[in-house]
Formats: sequence, structure tokens, C-alpha cells
Amino acid sequence: MTFPSPQQLRYLAALAEHGHFGRAAQACAVTQSTLSAGIQALERQLGATLIERGTTRRPVFTSLGLEVLEQARVALAALEAVSEAVTASRDPLSGTLRLGLIPTIAPFLLPRLTPALRGAFPRLQLILREEMTERLMAQLTEARLDLLLLALPCDCAAAEIQPIATDPFLLALPPDHRLAALHEVPLGALAGERMLLMEDGHCLRAQAQEACGLPRGMSSGGFAATSLHTLVHMVAGGFGVTVLPRLAIEGGVLGGTDLVVRPMLADMPPARTLALAWRPRSPRAAEFRALAQAIAAGLE
Repeated sequence: MTFPSPQQLRYLAALAEHGHFGRAAQACAVTQSTLSAGIQALERQLGATLIERGTTRRPVFTSLGLEVLEQARVALAALEAVSEAVTASRDPLSGTLRLGLIPTIAPFLLPRLTPALRGAFPRLQLILREEMTERLMAQLTEARLDLLLLALPCDCAAAEIQPIATDPFLLALPPDHRLAALHEVPLGALAGERMLLMEDGHCLRAQAQEACGLPRGMSSGGFAATSLHTLVHMVAGGFGVTVLPRLAIEGGVLGGTDLVVRPMLADMPPARTLALAWRPRSPRAAEFRALAQAIAAGLE
């Protein structure tokens, strides 16, 4: 039996990722005709149609094509792991590392993180990707990313997790708000307040609701922010109050406003947990744990 070549599998995975033959070919550094011929050769070898042709300009995978694509990604990840294992044994934390971060961490941690990592690991080249948790997890599974920097709790059971640090939530509100006079705000005092949150899809929304005991279906009066900066300016505009991670506050998210922050009083102080995530049984797991320690030290 003739097995598919790694290059053929890469062509298939690139086509699925980019949704366009030309862009997929560019990503693989080949011509479009070479990529198309490679996929057609794969179909002949397998004796099956993987891509529907002549239906739309955008490639459409057949149901079998989607199954083959999933296995192709697994096979490519396994092949990449072989190379990673050799590299890790020769020179730990060197070469290219594709790191994914969520938007409520990336802009506030990277200015502190990248100089520290550059100094500690000068041969490490970081390629950064900012996406929401669900998309990052998909890219990790598909071996398009090596490592993720996330906030827990989140839906990341498919990955190996290494907690790094606790990131407390603080209440942000205008200086003339009735609760601003308190040094600590009991969670019960938030009843009746218009709590502004991130839009659905951001893990920070669910984390804030869970940590502060807010109902999952609560409404923000029709407002939902797509970024922490937007959320801050909505509070500054008098639309309500919000909770923010300390990491973002220390990273300057309140800049240009007169908002004040207060800790919240509870048996379990509201917080999220920063963590690294990688594919189970990754040959670079020891490297990632060392990296977690370096990041944790940089946050102290």
C-alpha cells in the first residue's frame, strides 16, 4: 500500500486553513498548480474524492475529506513531534515557538514578558497569535500552535495544563460612585448594579460571572464589550461598573480615565488563573514547564 506523503498532507491541511488554493499554495511556498496536483495525486492514491470541484470558488471538503483532514492533522503533529523531540534534547527552549494568547492577556503581559524571555532564552524565537480561547484550542489541536497562554477556568480539557499565577479581579467604577467610598466592596453590594461584561465568546465573561457569583444569563442592558479597553470606556461613560483582572490594570488599561478600583470582599476572593497549555504527551513538556516557571517569576 502506498502511503500519503507529508507534503500531500500539508497541502490538504493548508487548503482547509486558508480556504483558497492560491493562499494555501503561498503558505506552502509552492505554485497553485503544484498544490492542486498534489491533492489530486493524494485522491488517486486513496481512491476517493476529498474536495468537491465545480460547486463554488471556495474549496468544499467532502464528508470523507473532512475525516481524512482530521487524520492528516494528527499525522503532521506526530511528525512534527519527532523533530521537536530532537531539537529539545539538543538545545532546550531554542528555535521557533508558536505561542497563542487570549486578548485579555496579550496586550498587558507581552510588554513585560517578551524582554524577560529574550534575556533568559536568547535562542528562542516567539511567533505570537492572539485569538479567543476556543480558536486557540483548535489551532493547538491541529498543531498550528505549540503552546497557549490562557486563563482558567476554560474549556481546555484536551490539553495539558500548567498553572502559572493567580490574577485577582477588581471592581472598576467611577470615583463618584456610591461604592467608591468603600475600601473593600462586599459581593452582595453589587446587587442592583449594572454590571458591564465582555461579549459572549470571551472566557473572561464567564470567569467574572463565576468568580463574582453573577448569574450566567445576566444582561448588561444591551451593552457588551469586545475588548477590555472598550469595557473601561463604557464604565467611564457612566453606563455601569465592571470587574477587571489585576494584570490588565497593572498593564495600563485604565489609562486616560479617572476610574478607581476596589478589591471585592468574599470568602473566596474573585480571581482567574493564568496557565500554559500544550498538547498531551508533547516532547517539549519539560521545556514548557521551565517556561512556565520563568513567566511566573516575571509576574512576581
